[in-house]
Amino acid sequence: MVDTILREVELSDAQQIANIYNYYIEKTVITFEEELVSAKDIQERIEKIKQSGHIWLVAEIDGQIVGYAYSAPWRDRSAYRFASEVSVYLSHISQGKGLGSLLYQTLFEQLKSTQIKILIGGITLPNEASVALHEKFGMEKVAHFDEVGFKFEQWLDVGYWQVKLN
Repeated sequence: MVDTILREVELSDAQQIANIYNYYIEKTVITFEEELVSAKDIQERIEKIKQSGHIWLVAEIDGQIVGYAYSAPWRDRSAYRFASEVSVYLSHISQGKGLGSLLYQTLFEQLKSTQIKILIGGITLPNEASVALHEKFGMEKVAHFDEVGFKFEQWLDVGYWQVKLN
């Protein structure tokens, strides 16, 4: 991955990010969103993440965004300010090349220099690849919710994994 650049997201990345994410909305149950997102929607999400003091990274190869990872507030109430939900998405043609690990490793390292102490990842189940990625970074399963999502005419479970940063 010598030619992979990891960097902070820019608003101008929004269309490429929307393209990556819309694949998952349209074709998978990985996200429970059902309506495609626009570049403007992604720009608003980027701004919200940055304003909250969290981190959004992109992986770029030959000028193309091939994946992204970000942290976001776990919940709105102030007592949750030390917990962050983390997510990673890769272009569907960039999976299995170690990019998810590279993004998470960099994100987790950067989060260590913030006030965040707990990282939480939500995973639609079953999803062996995502479970393996989260557990690779020391995350442990702490919750399992049966049939809490309904997409593509099927009920879906969600599991939550967490890790303490320090």
